[in-house]
Amino acid sequence: PAMKTILLLLLSFLLSCSSYTPSSLLSRSKFLKTASSSAAILTLLPPLFPSPASASSAIPVGPAPPFSLPNTRDSGTTTLTSLLATKKWTILYFYPGAFTSGCTLEARNFSRDYDEIKNLNAQVVGVSVDSVEKNKQFCESENLSFYMLSDAGGNVSKAYGSSLSIPGFGTFSNRQTYLIDPEGKIQWVFTDVESHVARHSGEVIDKLKELQGKA
Repeated sequence: PAMKTILLLLLSFLLSCSSYTPSSLLSRSKFLKTASSSAAILTLLPPLFPSPASASSAIPVGPAPPFSLPNTRDSGTTTLTSLLATKKWTILYFYPGAFTSGCTLEARNFSRDYDEIKNLNAQVVGVSVDSVEKNKQFCESENLSFYMLSDAGGNVSKAYGSSLSIPGFGTFSNRQTYLIDPEGKIQWVFTDVESHVARHSGEVIDKLKELQGKA
């Protein structure tokens, strides 16, 4: 799945340039926006990887790696421990960049379905390498029902097996979603979300119901 995302990003980059020369290099931000807006290209390509609905974990299903990251709620940091203290399931989703089309659609859909998610005793938290300020602007602009965490440097993304580095463009979070139960165990990982962002929130809800025995 990571390779699929890289191929998509590189293909989008090449399509965005009339000629591939050093002077045509895009900034990381523009690169992500171009790649995100070109996601429809995937529908024109033959399947390169297994179905995302049956995606397996990028790291062994088991205890979730601990973390402490600044949040967009003006309340300092959020830790795995503080999330588990709520006694809720946590939908921890990693995304490449705020304000890109794919990430905006994904966030909007989670926000749209948030009441149903809450009824399943679950909470949503997004993670990207964007700054706290940018993620806060993203949450406010989209009037999201949840908050984001800023993983500057990508260390938490790396710990969760969700980090991608493109030479010349830096490091960002791969689009992956982790379902963590109230005891802190990862019960499911969606490792290929890029090609089915529009239906991802519904897939997460269905999987939560299945894991909770409510399907």
